[in-house]
Amino acid sequence: MTRVLEAQVIQKPAFRAVGLRWEGTFAEAAAGGIRLVQQELRGRLCEIAGQVNPEQLLGLSYHAHPEAEGFVHYAVLETVPGAGIPEGMLEISVPTLAYAECGHAKGQDIQETYRLIYEWISEQGYVLNKDTELTHYEVYPVSQNPYDPDPEFTIRIPIKGQ
Repeated sequence: MTRVLEAQVIQKPAFRAVGLRWEGTFAEAAAGGIRLVQQELRGRLCEIAGQVNPEQLLGLSYHAHPEAEGFVHYAVLETVPGAGIPEGMLEISVPTLAYAECGHAKGQDIQETYRLIYEWISEQGYVLNKDTELTHYEVYPVSQNPYDPDPEFTIRIPIKGQ
């Protein structure tokens, strides 16, 4: 059975976020490294002032360097400018970007969802935005257990016209 991907292009204004940084390999991420940092952030949500969307945890992913086996991931919450940064956390700024956005629902294969969104980007005449080091980000319900083997989230991939 072929799955139909429901995707759209959105424009997201620049934003500021506060949270925790993780760096590792794709294998370490698959083994649960990112889930640990998400769990730690969930335990410290009350420390983050000026939350814009307190029901959304963002997972921002950046390639450490081209052709790397690893990457940098930030588990963060969007915050208002000027809000404090709790001890051990950091602030990250994301510029205004256009994104290909799609939802990943429970019961779907994550790799397949990513394959379909990259295919959709190409079919629509867009290319990946290489002007930013942000490769993609995921939006999770903050109430979702990071160890859920069948998570539900939204994928956003920076794009631009060809």
